[in-house]
Amino acid sequence: MADLGDAKAVLHHYLRATREDLIWKLDGLSERDARMPRTATGNNLLGVLKHCLNVEAGYFGPTFGRDFPTPEELVPLLAYDEDPQADWYAREDETKNGLIDLYRRVGVFADQTIEQLPLDAPGRVSWWRPGGQDVTLQKIIVHVTSDLARHAGHADIMREQHDTALGLRRENTNIPDDYDWPAYVTKLTKLADRFG
Repeated sequence: MADLGDAKAVLHHYLRATREDLIWKLDGLSERDARMPRTATGNNLLGVLKHCLNVEAGYFGPTFGRDFPTPEELVPLLAYDEDPQADWYAREDETKNGLIDLYRRVGVFADQTIEQLPLDAPGRVSWWRPGGQDVTLQKIIVHVTSDLARHAGHADIMREQHDTALGLRRENTNIPDDYDWPAYVTKLTKLADRFG
C-alpha cells in the first residue's frame, strides 16, 4: 500500500490497482469469450479493456503534452466520427493478448506521466467542452481512476455472468468462501417478490 501521507502515491496506487483488476477479468478466457457481447448494448470484456487503455493513453498523454510512442495502436479521435463505439470492441486484427500487452505498455506510459509531474501540473483536455478543458494532474488521476473503476464494475458483472468468476482481486476476492449462493438468491428473490 502507498504511503498514506503522500497524496500522489495514494492516488497512483488506486489507479494501478484498478488497471490490474480490469486485466485479470480476462484471465482464462478464449478470444471468443473475451469478445462476446454480454449486454443489450454490446458490452464485452475485451472492449471494456480496449476502451480503458485508450482512456489512459489520452488523458496521460496529449493532456500533458506527451505522445504515446506507437499512436497507431490506439483509436484516433477521428475514428469516433465514423463509429462512436470504435474503442469498445476488438477489431478482427486485434487479439486479447495483444490488447493486454498494449494496456500494460499504456500503463507504463501513464505511470511515467504521473511520476514525472507534480499533482498541480497543468494540462488541457482538448476534447472537453470549452471552459472546462484546463485541468491538473490530480484532477485527471481522480477522473481516470473513477472512470476505470466504473468499467471494472461492468467487467465484474460480465465475468460473473459468464462463468461465475468473481471478486475484488485475483489474490483477495473479498467474497465469502463456501457460501450458499443459490439459497441467497432465493432469499433475495422472495424478499423482492413481497413488493410485487
